[in-house]
Amino acid sequence: MRRHPFLAAVVLVPLSFGVLVGSQSPRKSHRIDPQTPQGLRQLLAYTGTPLPLVSAHRGGVRRGFPENCLATFEETLQHTPAIMEVDSRYTQDGAIVLHHDATLERTTTGQGHVADFTLAELKQLNLKDAEGNVTPFTIPTLDEALMWARGKTILVLDQKDVSVAERVRKIADHNAEAYAMVIVNSFKDAQACHALNANVMMEVMIPNREKAEEIGRLGIPWQNVVAFVGHTPPEDAALYEFIHRQGACCMMGTSRNLDRQIITGAVADVKQLERDYRAFLERGADIIETDIPAELGPLLGGS
Repeated sequence: MRRHPFLAAVVLVPLSFGVLVGSQSPRKSHRIDPQTPQGLRQLLAYTGTPLPLVSAHRGGVRRGFPENCLATFEETLQHTPAIMEVDSRYTQDGAIVLHHDATLERTTTGQGHVADFTLAELKQLNLKDAEGNVTPFTIPTLDEALMWARGKTILVLDQKDVSVAERVRKIADHNAEAYAMVIVNSFKDAQACHALNANVMMEVMIPNREKAEEIGRLGIPWQNVVAFVGHTPPEDAALYEFIHRQGACCMMGTSRNLDRQIITGAVADVKQLERDYRAFLERGADIIETDIPAELGPLLGGS
């Protein structure tokens, strides 16, 4: 596994979150810090070998660590270099918080729709982990996440009910073009993102060769793109080859397939599936998006 210059990138530094989870000593963490928008593009450019990092789906949920939670991001970075895929939603009073579902029941101590509560009301709730255990952590705002992420990792902002224009504006407000990017749901949104801010990188769904060829015709620079090729690995080798020739990386999701075997206990140890995960890399994936970054990252060399 190659050592990327911007993972000089990946260094070990003391953390403060150890106190929150009961540690009696300072904890350490991997760091990813491209420092400039050009550095981020260089970090995520195709070079011929997989990146020594994973994309942590919703931050990498573990027992005691909820999804879309800053403490969870810190916990993930204890184990592996990772970028953080997060979800954004509006509150009743126009703030933007990190939250996946439209409703509160599954991941918080609240009930009802996120959009029906003010930020102050939502801050009174506690987050629950994937097993339903209540934690001491609260719902973070997008502003808090962007302030936290500087010098630590890359945030990948999914849409939910927050437009691409608003997510791009938030990135610009925080001068976060070096460490935040957006997921776009259509090529129209990709064009809008690039028109709004040419320094913002995008994760774009490109599941087949036809879509890959189309994006180039639309004038969207490949240097601004990470191609998400799907949760079911495309069989077409020409798709990966075409994207790589443009200088872009391919991302593939395992949160809906291989990861489930670990999470449900069908397979006891991720090492038993190492050959299956590596088969995705051999097929052409450069980054794997996963629900189990703490386990998978070190297995694939991100430690």
